[in-house]
Amino acid sequence: MLSQALAVSPLRVLTPRNHGNAAWVFLASLGGGLVGGDRLCVQAEIEEGASAFIGTQASTKVYRSARESFASLRARVERGAALAIAPDPVVCFAGARYGQEIHVSLARDASLLLVDSYTCGRAARGERWEFARYAARTIIAREGAPVIVDATRLDPAHGSIGERMGRFDVVASLVAMGPLFATVRASILASAPAPSPRGVAIAAASPIGEDGAIVRILADRFESASRILHPSFVALARVLGDDPFARKW
Repeated sequence: MLSQALAVSPLRVLTPRNHGNAAWVFLASLGGGLVGGDRLCVQAEIEEGASAFIGTQASTKVYRSARESFASLRARVERGAALAIAPDPVVCFAGARYGQEIHVSLARDASLLLVDSYTCGRAARGERWEFARYAARTIIAREGAPVIVDATRLDPAHGSIGERMGRFDVVASLVAMGPLFATVRASILASAPAPSPRGVAIAAASPIGEDGAIVRILADRFESASRILHPSFVALARVLGDDPFARKW
């Protein structure tokens, strides 16, 4: 149950009904994307025993600009609560500058599923890995102690991004932590996800402490990555009581 929601332009917050007990929140922007100087700051509090899903209405498009666009999400998840964060991928256009920060604070037995992904940009328009800068930082803490600090920076000043990325156009990661996502953690660590026969994808998984795991994916297209992630979304639907991706991914 969503108790309170407030958004200020250019951000919109959509809260559709669903068949489960979890609160669903989809983030959208009035202009269909981010322009230079936009700063989106989202805060979420998941109270004890509650569950919530945070996603986006579509991919986060970042337009060309000499100024950086920035998005941050800070969430606190109380005891016995669960939070799933699974936005559509970030798509930086040629010349775009984008910064992102995700900070999640978990209580002792809280649960989290986090999906983070970005693409090469508008490859069909010849803009493959042609953005000016992409920088992202994710911090997950359990009872105040950091368990994950993950940072990425892609800048052509350090060498051609396209050459360094090789044949891959999509980067994705999934983190599963806590008792409510134990089945996701187990499936991640049991065996490497099988690549799709209709695309190219590789995945590598690692444990995180006693109750977490992360899988990182490189793929030639987003559909190839999403097929690897799909079993985790099935488990997510069991926790939420409904599937937010039934008509999407």
